Amino acid sequence: MSLSGGCRCGAVRYEIAHGPGRVSVCHCRDCQKSAGAPMVAWAIVPKNDFRISAGAPQVTNSSGDSFRYFCPSCGTGLYYINETYLPGIVDVQLMTLDEPGTFTPDAQVQTAEQAGWMAHLSEIPAFPRYPGME
Repeated sequence: MSLSGGCRCGAVRYEIAHGPGRVSVCHCRDCQKSAGAPMVAWAIVPKNDFRISAGAPQVTNSSGDSFRYFCPSCGTGLYYINETYLPGIVDVQLMTLDEPGTFTPDAQVQTAEQAGWMAHLSEIPAFPRYPGME
């Protein structure tokens, strides 16, 4: 199963030779601050199965041995590498896949840092589009 994905503007593209070994949602503070969101969904793939097919992502050291790669043009976060804790692994931001709905997270991690209201997210009213614009 070959997969592809990239940033919002299309400047950086990547390919993955096989499907992910694990898909999870991370609630850690580092992910929250990096994404400006309450959580980030990740797809773990072997480093040898991952390659950049277009463009050149930029990298930032987000904490210690953690390196986050993103598009220098549009800022989309793309993937994460931490050889200390995840040797030989590339953690790809799930929603940057061309078909992210193909995979469903099977775990939530770092829940000790999740926003308190996340536990009750399903109780908050939901709308298919912005209210009043349906």
